[in-house]
Amino acid sequence: MKNQSVSISQIIKETTKKPDSDTYAVCWIKAKVNRIKINGTTYKNVSNSIFFIDPKFNWKIFKKNAKTSSGYILYLTQEVLNNPILSNLHINKVRLFNSGETPLFKLSPGIEKRTQAILEMIDELLGSHLNHKEEAILSLLNTFFVYCDGQCNIKSIASNNNSRTNIVYNFKKLVDKHVIEYHNVSHYAKLLNITPKYLNECVNEVLSTSSKNIIVEQLLMRSRHRLKFSSKSIKEISFELGFSTPDYFSYFFKTHTGYKPSALRKV
Repeated sequence: MKNQSVSISQIIKETTKKPDSDTYAVCWIKAKVNRIKINGTTYKNVSNSIFFIDPKFNWKIFKKNAKTSSGYILYLTQEVLNNPILSNLHINKVRLFNSGETPLFKLSPGIEKRTQAILEMIDELLGSHLNHKEEAILSLLNTFFVYCDGQCNIKSIASNNNSRTNIVYNFKKLVDKHVIEYHNVSHYAKLLNITPKYLNECVNEVLSTSSKNIIVEQLLMRSRHRLKFSSKSIKEISFELGFSTPDYFSYFFKTHTGYKPSALRKV
């Protein structure tokens, strides 16, 4: 990872960014921002929101100068997004940075606190000289993106009148609520009174991924959070997340991330 491939700054004052050929921006706005204007469109009531901004867009954050931070702006190059650790994430596959729109994610209070913690750790690491700094930053970015995908409000980037979109929206809500109980697509299809095949067709059309991937990513998001921020054993975490055995949990985690659960705790 080259120098300046990742950079971060706190939102302390009014910020203006001109179109750039290389740098993508992720704006996490906590509070006390009047509005943000992106490519001619003004967004208000943006507290607890995340914006993904393509390099070709100009944008401006309107706020009064203050000593306290109103959030973070994370700058990323294409090189970082293409890193193997990040490139397979669903959030990349649906091309949120290049969808022709600027998706707006509203974060729940619990996720907001976790997001802030992740961005604060990235900020601290970027200013450090620790060994394995790059690996730690990529791991945190991966966790951050997974959280964002889990919070994605489909209705903010798709038509409310599309019945398939509504099915996918309801499916994601059910996954958020029941993922510890149900790991199989068939359970959710039954709750929605549709066939697994039709559910997968809907998810593929709306999100360009499979129903199973949505479940997997939600499980990975919760796994990473527990492994990173909990002192519980891997055995305890595996049972908390509904896995039949710790060995199966380790197999699942390594299959989808490329490394064992224990490796994340060493970062």
